[in-house]
Amino acid sequence: MKEGYSNWRKLDNAALAFPLVTGKNDTRVFRFYCELKENVKPELLQAALEKTMEKYPLFQMVLRKGLFWFYLEHRDIRPIVKEEKKPPCSRLYIPDKKNLLFQVSYYEKRINFEVFHALTDGTGAMHFLQELVSNYLKKAHPEQDLPSLPVTDMSTPGDQEEDSFSQYYSSDIPKNKEKKQSAVKLKGEKLLHADMQITEVVVPVKETLAKARSYGVSITVLLTAMLLCSIHEEIPKNRQKKPVALMIPVNLRNYFPSQSMGNFFGWIEVGYTFSDETTFQNVLYDVKKQFKEKLVKDKIAMDMNGYVRLEKNPLLRAVPLEIKKGFLMLGANLGSRCITAVYSNIGRIRLPEQYGDYIRHFGFFTSTNVLQLCSCSYGDKMVLGFTSKLTDDRIPRNFQRILKGHEIKSREIQEGFPVSTEAEKLAGRKAYQVFTFLCIAAAVICGMIDYMMTGGLNWFWFAAAGCACAWTIVSVAYTKRRNILKNEMWQLLLVTVLSIIWDYLMGWRGWSLDFIFPFGALAVLSSMLVIAKVNRLEQEEYLFYLVQASVAGCIPALLVWLGLIHIVYPSVVCAGISILVLAALFIFQKKDTLAEFRKKLRM
Repeated sequence: MKEGYSNWRKLDNAALAFPLVTGKNDTRVFRFYCELKENVKPELLQAALEKTMEKYPLFQMVLRKGLFWFYLEHRDIRPIVKEEKKPPCSRLYIPDKKNLLFQVSYYEKRINFEVFHALTDGTGAMHFLQELVSNYLKKAHPEQDLPSLPVTDMSTPGDQEEDSFSQYYSSDIPKNKEKKQSAVKLKGEKLLHADMQITEVVVPVKETLAKARSYGVSITVLLTAMLLCSIHEEIPKNRQKKPVALMIPVNLRNYFPSQSMGNFFGWIEVGYTFSDETTFQNVLYDVKKQFKEKLVKDKIAMDMNGYVRLEKNPLLRAVPLEIKKGFLMLGANLGSRCITAVYSNIGRIRLPEQYGDYIRHFGFFTSTNVLQLCSCSYGDKMVLGFTSKLTDDRIPRNFQRILKGHEIKSREIQEGFPVSTEAEKLAGRKAYQVFTFLCIAAAVICGMIDYMMTGGLNWFWFAAAGCACAWTIVSVAYTKRRNILKNEMWQLLLVTVLSIIWDYLMGWRGWSLDFIFPFGALAVLSSMLVIAKVNRLEQEEYLFYLVQASVAGCIPALLVWLGLIHIVYPSVVCAGISILVLAALFIFQKKDTLAEFRKKLRM
């Protein structure tokens, strides 16, 4: 880790929910890209990426799971430039898989930077891409002596890692008691998994700015009103009593000085309830009024404190993450009731004038579970990126028609994306599906044979239970396959519980506690030591699981003391070895073991 930077850090307030709500249908990944005027050379892009990482080692992080919260931890994983082959904004964070939370790829003339939102926000990603493009073009055209990016700040590692939400939190700021109205929701057939409708439109900045100024509004206000009207056209008459509402992310650095490279953003909600008499000007000036009322520092501070107040609640902090997950997902779903779509404007991307000879435009879009519009500008080109889970593209078409009605020229970007294949994933999923079917088939066949031979269902129940146990064990193994140490702990728990149940149903002989549990715990403990050694795992990857296995291995001693064990030798051996492993960890690796506990147990 670069000197001055922490080995690990907690997630920013805005990022806390991202790991919990991410999934196949909404990856919480967004893309910034730069379209060049020439094909990308991958070897130069790799060298540029390595140069960029020297300035932003903060991005060299993986997401790990504690008992109460997720956290980010540094890993010496070399980021590798890849040719784009997956759908845009594909999953980057996969539970139990230790991989970086960003990906740099290329496709023909395009440099892509995709990032999981828990790592940084749009501002941080924009700075990274600017540096990456600068480093690439300087390597691709050394003869031009292109200038470096101007130094805009003198941030320290501490500044970049700062949790600005906590920095500006004050318990004295009152709560926002404003009641939010439920918004109309977009309906229709939706695409599954990583598939999205992506429509990118280029508009001239000068022309758009002139039109906005003619109305006395900003570009953001103008485009917000256009998006509201575009959505309204697709809402049936019987659902127009509710407002069309947009979530507008707000860069909090504009209100509270911060050089954080993490997440530091809030949002406002802007909506309009349409009627038959509504004109575009009505919507535009109402949106302008809402922006003026809500983009006030005191109001922004009140909302920001509301986010942080929930995180600092001692009762919520003490709730284990697996339980907390349900409440956070419920809160996210309840919050989404007030939102129809999202509009995010990252603003203007600035590079020295000399770079304009090599850059066509920049673009920005994100994964979504319904509809989102993202925009950014470079030179005189503003790129509007529509992403939608809806199978039709009527809303972007409506938007382009409104642009034309306001005499703003627009051009749809025709560059496509490579066709992706995920045969390996599908093969693994197919094997699991086949196994599930075979377990059901085995149980059904046993039932058929039992009935035909005995005229009833006698031993069938034992066979069905055996099939169910086998399926459960394999299912857990498949789900936790990316982390073999965690998988082993789950298997120990599962096998122990299932064996106790079998022992009880068969008249309780005690073999589950006498043999299965101690031998299972001993097998898990010893295999962890071997796996950690053979795979050369970093201490952070195995210490906590090793402690878990050792503690589990001490439980048979408690069972002996309680008189629940009939044959004590396996339990005594298991407990003795487990105690020795625990002693070794806290004697020879005390500092690292305690550090791992602090990370895992942080509330």
